[in-house]
Amino acid sequence: MDAYVLADNKYRLIEVLTIFLAIAPVFAIIILGYGLRRGGIQSIEFWNFNDNLVYWLLMPALFFAKISTADLTGDLSDYALLLYSGFFAAILFGLFIGRGIQAPQASSLIQGSARFNTFIGLAIAEAVYGTKGLQLAVLGSALLVPVVNVTIVCVMVRQLGGSKSIFSGLVKNPLILSICAGAMVNLVGLNEVPVLYEITHILGNAALPIMLLCIGANLKIRGIRGSKKIIGFSMIGKFLINPIAVIFAALILNTDALLIQVALIFAALPTGVASYSLAREMQGDAALMASIITMQTLLSFIVLPLTLLLGQLVLSLN
Repeated sequence: MDAYVLADNKYRLIEVLTIFLAIAPVFAIIILGYGLRRGGIQSIEFWNFNDNLVYWLLMPALFFAKISTADLTGDLSDYALLLYSGFFAAILFGLFIGRGIQAPQASSLIQGSARFNTFIGLAIAEAVYGTKGLQLAVLGSALLVPVVNVTIVCVMVRQLGGSKSIFSGLVKNPLILSICAGAMVNLVGLNEVPVLYEITHILGNAALPIMLLCIGANLKIRGIRGSKKIIGFSMIGKFLINPIAVIFAALILNTDALLIQVALIFAALPTGVASYSLAREMQGDAALMASIITMQTLLSFIVLPLTLLLGQLVLSLN
């Protein structure tokens, strides 16, 4: 019995190390971006240009290439339920905790609890689960991005007020447009359109490394500002409520293991940089939002592999 327990513990340790080693390059590139911004390429214009390049061209190209060639004939309902259970559980948590908080700070709490960094998610899914993991992560983004953006904007408009221009911006969102375009091409049976597919595939391959560098460059480790209590609550919503809701849904659905693990990646991802832009645009607490993004991004290197390991343990017991 002791030998069995020892062997099982050794296997779990190897699993943890394997996941850490798989995601280490992703966070190493983020750290490299931070170092380049502080000690090498300090130009704000350079990093802003690359941010825009990824957002308006490279990431839409990646989404189009992957979604246009994905197998959309299968049933994605279980996957959608896993993803939405975590997201809406985090939204409800943020709304509940935010009742006694001033609106600008409450809006940052909700974004910090529920939104995610798509780019880190795609990179982690590919690093840990290979091409199939990346494909599932792209499909997960297609299911989540429109719902998350519309829901968050609706909640923040109710909290802070806002104009219709905020909603019109969603219609012009390049990620949403590329998701729709890729899905339409796929559904009409065109799939790998000659020349167009090759162009989007090449451009898409450049998206993740450049974006990871930009994420690191935008981290503001010094001068963390805002309520530590709210930052802490955002981490509870993001790193506990969200993944736990996904795990409960997984136990009920009893679906494919890889779907569950990729859904858990989305559940435990740090909040995306776009949350800061939205907080600033809608007169929320942008400084608090920047602090939440930074703290969550730093902690996610530890939280993500532990979340995936927890998912594996739960699956093995089910």
